[in-house]
Amino acid sequence: MVFKRFRVVCVLRTVLLAATLFLALYFAVPGNLWTLAAVLAALSLYQLYTLIRYVERTNRDLARFFQSISYEDYSQGYKDEGLGGSFSELRSVLTNVTKMLQKTRTEKEEHAQYLQTVVQHVGIGLIVFQPDGTVELINNAAKQLLHVAWLKSVTELGTLSEELVESLFHLAPKEKAFVKIEKEKETLVLSLYATEFKLHGREFKLVSLQNIHRELEEKEMEAWQKLIRVITHEIMNSVTPISTLASTIKDLAVDASPVLAAESGEETEVKRDIRQAALTIEKRSQGLLHFVDAFRSLTLLPKPKPQFFPLKELLDRVGRLMTAHMEGKDVRFSIEVEPATLELNADAELIEQVLINLLLNALQAVEGRPGAEIRMKGLLNERGRVIVQVIDNGPGIPPENIEKIFIPFYTTKRDGSGIGLSLSRQIMRLHRGMIHAHSEPGAPTVFTLTF
Repeated sequence: MVFKRFRVVCVLRTVLLAATLFLALYFAVPGNLWTLAAVLAALSLYQLYTLIRYVERTNRDLARFFQSISYEDYSQGYKDEGLGGSFSELRSVLTNVTKMLQKTRTEKEEHAQYLQTVVQHVGIGLIVFQPDGTVELINNAAKQLLHVAWLKSVTELGTLSEELVESLFHLAPKEKAFVKIEKEKETLVLSLYATEFKLHGREFKLVSLQNIHRELEEKEMEAWQKLIRVITHEIMNSVTPISTLASTIKDLAVDASPVLAAESGEETEVKRDIRQAALTIEKRSQGLLHFVDAFRSLTLLPKPKPQFFPLKELLDRVGRLMTAHMEGKDVRFSIEVEPATLELNADAELIEQVLINLLLNALQAVEGRPGAEIRMKGLLNERGRVIVQVIDNGPGIPPENIEKIFIPFYTTKRDGSGIGLSLSRQIMRLHRGMIHAHSEPGAPTVFTLTF
């Protein structure tokens, strides 16, 4: 072991080298043994070379150590091989540093994996992209929201909405924007919020996306309900006494008519006009009371009692109820459920009311049209949710009216009350679902119930 110590080996090699040179000179001068001297000189040079490599071994180990760090390779090992205390300490330090760096990298990878898992499972859509639009990260919520399996560049979203692409590029940090996207089966109202950051000298923009269409509908419906409560309360308070007084005036006029007729021989024209006016006021007041009572139904809907049931049974039952309305009309009606075993968790009676209302509207839309057709479909959408569609090939809904049809009191029908679709949306809201209308010129009109 003593010959392996660095200092001893260096001393012995130096002495050996000096002795070799001495012998080379000794044999070269007296006997002219140049060949032997040349061999000994070569041997001396070899020993010098091995000495240099021995001395530089530590430098090579250090170079290998730093090179492994630069490549993040922490599998290298270092052995002291009995070179002495100082070398043992050096190699111990190198080994400990390697283990520490390896542990740090492992923790870093675990932390990155943890953050990646959190980002992928968060309910809000997130997109991280570079200034040129190259996407670095998109989480599962954003993929589901935008209906994409993967996204290389935000410009690819142009097929979904050019407005969305423009907003993503031009949205300033800490600024909000709202983008509305109309699709056949649903409407998206995306709330966008952006922030920017730098990583390794590269600029990135992080944008969160959230569909707030349902929340907007709920707030709108709550506002309408509050307004309806106030209006119906005031109208009822005003119309009820008018109706009562009109009825009293009518009764008094009727009771007084025989007496007046006996006195004058005939009922005066003035009394007759009073009775007719009172009757008109009474009927109109009662009509207003019924009208207001219908609007009150928007705020008095019962709480749903959801149960699982086969969707096809519900659609078939609604189809049978609509048979009487379709008799004598040249309308082709069909029901389709895919898969046939599809089940729905809802209040069957309330959903039945919604479907009947939509079918009656569709029947009015196709009335008198050649090749009139109404279809009712049940299926799963891209998100795996149950949807029911009522489709007709009527003239469609004008673009200026499509946004208004769910507003209470709004109607385009001469004898409509304007509460059918509002009531339907309220029922779907109570089921934590949505109702969506899609209509384009020359294309079928589709009402979609999403549960």
